[in-house]
Amino acid sequence: MINAQDIKIGTCIRMDNKLYFCIDFLHVKPGKGNTFMRTKLKDVVNGYVIERRFNIGEKLEDVRVEHRPYQYLYKEGDDYIFMNQETFDQHPIAHDLIQGVDFLKEGMEVEVVSDASTETVLYAELPIKVQLKVSYTEPGLKGDTATNTLKPATVETGATVRVPLFINEGEIIEVDTRDGSYVGRVKA
Repeated sequence: MINAQDIKIGTCIRMDNKLYFCIDFLHVKPGKGNTFMRTKLKDVVNGYVIERRFNIGEKLEDVRVEHRPYQYLYKEGDDYIFMNQETFDQHPIAHDLIQGVDFLKEGMEVEVVSDASTETVLYAELPIKVQLKVSYTEPGLKGDTATNTLKPATVETGATVRVPLFINEGEIIEVDTRDGSYVGRVKA
């Protein structure tokens, strides 16, 4: 159990039989009344963000989480098989628990967050930026760099990314896994 004033960004708590991560908090001391914590909590399962107020001194059930590196091996049905980098055990992780799954390629290292007491996987998170090869896109025309117009491009994982007109097939680009946006071209 932790006190409400001990909540920080990244703290995981159990509330209403659900797990939430704190993504933002504010310690509020109004002119009149009691001090309280205003928090934004993200549901681990479905990703919904809720705002919640806690009075100072209120007891909350905290959950101890562990962050471990895992390596993606292959896909089996709806599950993705990952290998723990420390113990070399293989674990299946459901499609819904992987953030940025469209940009996952074999051999990629991800961070898996699990509940330390029950060893259940809460979610798997890809690196924020990944480098992927463009497998198909319409050819760019010379001189098409004056505007910031975007075109669709398919990357090696099969995902579609909107890229500038000057990007051609076979080039390596950097993609933001949080929203699937183009970051830049990687110089070879």
